[in-house]
Amino acid sequence: MADGNYMFTSECVTMGHPDKVADQISDGILDKVLECDYKGRVACETLVTKGLVFVAGEMTTKCWVDINRLIRDIVEEIGYTFDQENGFYFRSLAVVNTIHEQSPEIGEAAAGMGRKAQTKDEYIDSLSAGDQGMMFGFACDETEELMPMPITLARALCDALARARRGGVLDWLRPDGKTQVTVIYRDGRPVGLKEIVVSTHHAPLHDDKKKEDALIREAIIEEVVRKAVPSSMLEGFDFGSQLLVNPSGRFTKGGPGADTGLTGRKIIVDTYGGMGRHGGGCFSGKDPTKVDRSGAYAARYIAKNIVAAGLARRCEVELAYAIGLKDPRSIYVETFGTGVVPETKLADAIREIFPLKVSDIVRHFDLLRPIYLRTAREGHFGIPDYPWEKTDKVEALKDHFGK
Repeated sequence: MADGNYMFTSECVTMGHPDKVADQISDGILDKVLECDYKGRVACETLVTKGLVFVAGEMTTKCWVDINRLIRDIVEEIGYTFDQENGFYFRSLAVVNTIHEQSPEIGEAAAGMGRKAQTKDEYIDSLSAGDQGMMFGFACDETEELMPMPITLARALCDALARARRGGVLDWLRPDGKTQVTVIYRDGRPVGLKEIVVSTHHAPLHDDKKKEDALIREAIIEEVVRKAVPSSMLEGFDFGSQLLVNPSGRFTKGGPGADTGLTGRKIIVDTYGGMGRHGGGCFSGKDPTKVDRSGAYAARYIAKNIVAAGLARRCEVELAYAIGLKDPRSIYVETFGTGVVPETKLADAIREIFPLKVSDIVRHFDLLRPIYLRTAREGHFGIPDYPWEKTDKVEALKDHFGK
């Protein structure tokens, strides 16, 4: 990679992948709490397996949430509705709920006197970090969304699978699936595709496996790959040798009925596809006092604005927090040799321009509202209408550096 010529691979998973099912249930519970209680505290973990959903964690709220009904509604929306023999059917799921109240010591450290606040603003002002940890944000100029090309294409393929399934275009598709994209880089810039892998859960289509494989392959090419990948990236791409469709063979048994899923097991899918570091904490099931989530959103916001301002072509930002404290304990910036100003000066500008206190992050992005199920389903970064994806600090950065 020293000469800038290399290949990089990222993967993504569909909303029906067992781990993503677990993420959506955890974030669905969070959303339901925030619908009626902005002071609600949630740290919810989910395990899904054949015929069973197991939820555990801590929750403190004045709301009553019908966990069983909520879970079945989410599973139905994902698409596990086609029969009762797949092992994970929304009507017949067993639900085990062991959620209990949050430790008062942790709650007090995060909210301080916030529970006595009379207004939402007073409550937000009281917030501190709900835990320690470091969070990373990343941005680069490879795509319009300022995301790495490999994860952007892998996610686009998953989105195309979902549209084809839910729109009835390919009604034999089932919810589970994975995609993987290998991008060729020359002089550090993406120039083409080395390989695409699409593994998709499907109904039986033909007794003859060769004919079934051919039907699936042709449909994936026309309704998924060609609709998800820009034609410019497919120039010279050999569908015969460079596209793998269900390389392990028939995929009629999928979802949690065939494989166990857990909240937070797709943290690289949820971020930058491996291009850019990860602090280690997952997002789903955590209210925004948990800086694993809110701090990572802030770090992405900072990195994206730096790239959008033309101050670097690639930027990674690390923020670190400590439980019970409001401000970040450290800020680190890396521009990988693409920056036009020193990284120490970028760190100084970040302290001056961006919201960094937990309370400021929560207020700036309006995080005490039910917006999180969508992030578990569609992705946490690169979606233009997410508040942490705005580039509204570009002018402030340019003014700071006299550009």
